[in-house]
Amino acid sequence: MTKVSIVKCESYDQNVVEQAIAQALEHLGGVEKFVKKGDKVFLKVNLLKKNKPDDAVTTHPAVVEAVVKLVQKLGAIPVIGNSPGGPFTERALRAVYRITGMAEVAHRTGALLNYDTTEITEKVYCGKVIKQVTLMKAIRDCNVVISLPKFKTHGMTVFTGGVKNLFGVVPGLVKAGYHLNMPDVRDFSEALVDLCLHVNPALTIMDAVVGMEGNGPSAGRPRNIGLILASSDPFALDTVATSIIGLGPDQVPTVAKASDRGLGLKKDIEVMGCPVEKVLIKDFDVPALRTFALTSKLPPLVVKYLDNYVKPRPRFIYEVCKGCGVCAANCPPGALSMQDKKPHVDLEKCIRCFCCQELCPYKAVEIKQPFISRFMFRY
Repeated sequence: MTKVSIVKCESYDQNVVEQAIAQALEHLGGVEKFVKKGDKVFLKVNLLKKNKPDDAVTTHPAVVEAVVKLVQKLGAIPVIGNSPGGPFTERALRAVYRITGMAEVAHRTGALLNYDTTEITEKVYCGKVIKQVTLMKAIRDCNVVISLPKFKTHGMTVFTGGVKNLFGVVPGLVKAGYHLNMPDVRDFSEALVDLCLHVNPALTIMDAVVGMEGNGPSAGRPRNIGLILASSDPFALDTVATSIIGLGPDQVPTVAKASDRGLGLKKDIEVMGCPVEKVLIKDFDVPALRTFALTSKLPPLVVKYLDNYVKPRPRFIYEVCKGCGVCAANCPPGALSMQDKKPHVDLEKCIRCFCCQELCPYKAVEIKQPFISRFMFRY
């Protein structure tokens, strides 16, 4: 049985967080089961873009600091890192680390921040849809990976957790190529499962103290959840995390595709600490999986035709838009253009990856759901 630990944590008070994470890891055998003296440990945080901790977009610094201290206590060396959206440069990293609170954690604890933007390409022997992958070299300079995802909804994949957090080891603009080559959520989710298996984090600790609901992963609303979740298996962790907000495996593409491979199955999971039924959230605002593709038994051509009528689309709120052009600059298929300092979308080119929404600094992009989609895909 794979163990997934659930521990209540009602605030980001540093002492409260440290106690909760220590308790969560005790259920798994303690951090010493995963980290040894002298190890160099890559802490893969979720740093999508330049957001303050209270925005609930990025892994909270209190969670990162708690893990840093546990790693240091064992005589190991923690390295905090991620490849945010946009260019993977030292200048961009410095800004993201500063605003998200990671620089302050490093200053207080002596943890290292990764500024190495070197890329490496590796073969993916366990891959179902990807046979090689480009990674940030820094993760291979460490001998242990601990993933620290944020509990959030996601416009394309419904939920972003332990599995999708590993997409952040793909350098900056290289991510766009994966979106462009795999616009179908099924293929993209298979690739995320491939990548997670390839990186193979030793431990995943999820920041679910305050998560995000609605138009995640960056334009939604912070939602108090009050939990820390941990597991050595990111697939099992995502299965449990999504069940807390009432989602079954077939409603979350990454969980569904992992389940198809026998990964993260409920029957193989032992929940430690708080039982799931004691922490259920029945009114969590979750975006529907607006496609027939994942579960339909219809022929592929029919599914593709029907999907044209139910696909969501980006809608730009021009009253909020500042005309910065970040959305157009980071659109994988080049479906966006700036006209009179405002973005306009070519829906024929749009692949519905919603990178425009994820990376907008001003929450000026929303996901508009066609009426027929709202009617058909209701939870």
